[in-house]
Amino acid sequence: MALLEIRGVSKLFEAKGKTFEALRDVNLNVGDNEFVCLVGPSGCGKTTLLRIIAGLEHPTSGQVLLDGVPITGPGSQRGMVFQEYSLFPWRTVLDNVVFGLELKGISKEERNERGRTYLEMVGLEPFESSYPHELSGGMKQRVAIARALVNEPRALLMDEPFGALDAQTRNIMQTELLRIWQEEKKTVIFVTHSMDEAIYLGDRVVIMSSRPGRIYDIMEIDVPRPRNRTSSDVNRCRERILKDLRALRKDLGQE
Repeated sequence: MALLEIRGVSKLFEAKGKTFEALRDVNLNVGDNEFVCLVGPSGCGKTTLLRIIAGLEHPTSGQVLLDGVPITGPGSQRGMVFQEYSLFPWRTVLDNVVFGLELKGISKEERNERGRTYLEMVGLEPFESSYPHELSGGMKQRVAIARALVNEPRALLMDEPFGALDAQTRNIMQTELLRIWQEEKKTVIFVTHSMDEAIYLGDRVVIMSSRPGRIYDIMEIDVPRPRNRTSSDVNRCRERILKDLRALRKDLGQE
């Protein structure tokens, strides 16, 4: 059985007296320790789908199951990492990381010990007493990843987490994320606009179409890790996705 099952998920939004169909009949199974990337044009519902998996939105129809149990709201079994970092500026790095543990009533000694373990994993243990304004963008995102992992979720949900970073830092963070993923053996669902990022990171790339959002194609990335971003195998995957995206634009009347 898949760790995560998305069954017939559709989502409608009401705005200014009109109904907007964000997702239609999305079906997808994600395995334990699988890294799945969602790509597609703006407005295709990638983030909406991720928020439904996180329990931050409810589907209009269909359901999402984790370990066979329907998701009805937020929970510690799903850790969320946003593009905006969402760190508390008045809390230190360590206090940001352990915030969820604090809400659970875990003792300060235990939560700080666990927090330091994950700060060490993301390479920020020396900065535990620093504040967010003292960190670079890449460091802030490392804090956000540690904060998500410290609750020991089954799945890590990431919404364009590196989109605001410069190209060099983004490449570094991609490699670091793969290292952490291989150490932690988590299921990862990663939303991105970059097909190169998706090919470098993912076991599978799910291509979504818009109007309404639905799955257009799913591509297995059968390239061994560590991947060379300019290898012939990676270029082959890139050409396949580009072909899909061109066909998708044609279907939408954009060509």
